[in-house]
Amino acid sequence: MKILPAIDLIDGKCVRLYQGDFTKTTQVGSDPESQLESFLKDGAEIVHIVDLDGARNGDARQYNLIKKLCQKATVPIQVGGGIRNLDTIEKLVEVGASRLVLGTAALEDEQFLQDAIAKYAEHIVVGIDAKDGMVATRGWETVTEVNYIEFAKKMESLGVQTIVFTDISRDGTMAGPNLSALQDLQKAVSCKIVASGGIRSNEDLEELDSIGIEEAIVGKAIYEGKVKLKGAVQ
Repeated sequence: MKILPAIDLIDGKCVRLYQGDFTKTTQVGSDPESQLESFLKDGAEIVHIVDLDGARNGDARQYNLIKKLCQKATVPIQVGGGIRNLDTIEKLVEVGASRLVLGTAALEDEQFLQDAIAKYAEHIVVGIDAKDGMVATRGWETVTEVNYIEFAKKMESLGVQTIVFTDISRDGTMAGPNLSALQDLQKAVSCKIVASGGIRSNEDLEELDSIGIEEAIVGKAIYEGKVKLKGAVQ
């Protein structure tokens, strides 16, 4: 089990959102570079960065900060947040991002996803955000009528190898991960599944490990000291 500590960025600062709501942000940790250093010191094997400025407005993307973080990192950096065109992918790969999480665009623009996989296959991860089993898009503001399992199967058929699954009703709530949804997803596709949302303890990580989940993104629980990278299921 690899734990991916999360750094969410707004205007150059580390923040946490509650259930993806931009009106419910809390500044956490120290500045992003110091926070990254702290995670590396604690043994992080991959770090998950979300550019929330880029998610809200692609033109406001924090390339320079992400470049600094990638240069400072000694482990792979996974970046998400409103990645909707090949130009953005190219720039993020150029600044050093190892994995890129595509969300809304993967659902709304299949041609873009196919082009991205054709050109950057080893970098592409698809994020599936779901509420009550249905895929949510546009920063979680729109819940579609697409079932998350069916969408995952389609992603697999297009060549996607890694999926980040977030139950958005649990994100930032410390309510525990949605184990049954993750287990169903694990059975439905052969992609690597990365769990995200609601993880609150090392026990949650052990349960995820027991159902075959190899990676988990942890945010709030790390900042509140409830999950420690050292001593967790690694």
